[in-house]
Amino acid sequence: MARQPRFSTDQFLDAAVRKAAAGGPAAVTMSAVAAEVGAPSGSIYHRFAGRTELLAETWLRTVETFQEGYLAVLAPADRDAARAAEAARAAARHIVAWSRAHPAQATVLLYGPEAFDRAAWSKPHRHRADAGNERVHAALAALAAVLDLRGPEAADRITLALIDLPLALVRRHLRSGTALPPHAEDLAEQGAAALLNP
Repeated sequence: MARQPRFSTDQFLDAAVRKAAAGGPAAVTMSAVAAEVGAPSGSIYHRFAGRTELLAETWLRTVETFQEGYLAVLAPADRDAARAAEAARAAARHIVAWSRAHPAQATVLLYGPEAFDRAAWSKPHRHRADAGNERVHAALAALAAVLDLRGPEAADRITLALIDLPLALVRRHLRSGTALPPHAEDLAEQGAAALLNP
């Protein structure tokens, strides 16, 4: 009977998130992550071929976890303008609420994939990243259509309302090491509503 591995992939990725949140992507090395878990240095190589794969998996697991919740919030938009407006406000709030609940993961996402060596990722890793981004952009485009946002500024307007503005609020507090204030979700929602109802 095969012996169960002592350290899981998730344990290593959790440690990588902690290291990245505390010291930036440069702090995510094979030896540092193994030490964070309390594992022998060699054991991490049973999970990841090298640092590039570790960085890719750290970013991808984090962003995919966020995207899963974000897309679920956007899903009820359908073809009804009232439901779409409600979903838009909920999506803006979700970014702040998720970041409040997962500050280390949110800090990782604020660095962006390039800081996690995206240029060196394998083709399957790049495909996963692109597919996730495409799903988000498709959901936002569908929402814009239901809200009857048209013209050259429509994509910029909805991206600003439902991604850039909430992230700016989150970034300011996470980068300064201060807690997100209780009114942060309300501000994100109000900003989205104002931008999407010009």
